[in-house]
Amino acid sequence: MKAISKLQAFFFFWHFLFISHTYEIELAIVNKCDYSVWPGTLGSAGNISPKEGGFHLGVGEEVVINVPNGWSGRIWGRQGCCFDEQGQGFCQTGDCGGRLHCKGTGGTPPATLIEMTFGIPQYQLHYYDVSLVDGFNLPVTMVPVGSGVGCGVAGCKVNLNGCCPSKFEVKFGGKIVGCKSACLALQTDKYCCTGEYSSPSSCKPTLFSYIFKSLCPGAYSFAYDDSTSLNRCRASRYVITFCPRT
Repeated sequence: MKAISKLQAFFFFWHFLFISHTYEIELAIVNKCDYSVWPGTLGSAGNISPKEGGFHLGVGEEVVINVPNGWSGRIWGRQGCCFDEQGQGFCQTGDCGGRLHCKGTGGTPPATLIEMTFGIPQYQLHYYDVSLVDGFNLPVTMVPVGSGVGCGVAGCKVNLNGCCPSKFEVKFGGKIVGCKSACLALQTDKYCCTGEYSSPSSCKPTLFSYIFKSLCPGAYSFAYDDSTSLNRCRASRYVITFCPRT
């Protein structure tokens, strides 16, 4: 094998640094709730789950994670968690198998989801949204920093637990900690956009999705709510805030 020259090695080194910094996306995750939040992370197939899939975020704290361009996955907030020294325990909402580090396990609904897909450098936009399709547990927003044309705020700033229909409520210790989606609560094709309702032409907003949408216009209220909920952008940094100021 032919040895590379020092000049070539120098070029490769700086090229690597340039690529790794240019094609890395920063996610700043902030907790503005008046209680602790345990964010969960889950990469889609073939993608890593940052921070081993979960971590603790105290009141007023911020954690920054970096993901490569091309990364796709979701982040959600867990609340009311208690873990031992081995990271075993439970969360009142968003639990992922009773573990601090979810490591490839998604959160148990109801949970407000932040979903994102970051495009290949120089070719694709970034797509991101906040979804109530799996129900609601915490207010959250995702905002690009230094946004350009078409970049918007995804999220739900309102605490929907305060106006959750009684049959959708999830309680812990007598307190409402989550609000099920109509699909989760009623388990029918009409509300789950399955079966004969599995297409955009047949799955339409329902009374319950209208309620969610009126309070959180920047979030998915049902499966095919793309036109007003899916954001397209191109930024190197995004801020995800739990309990953003209204």
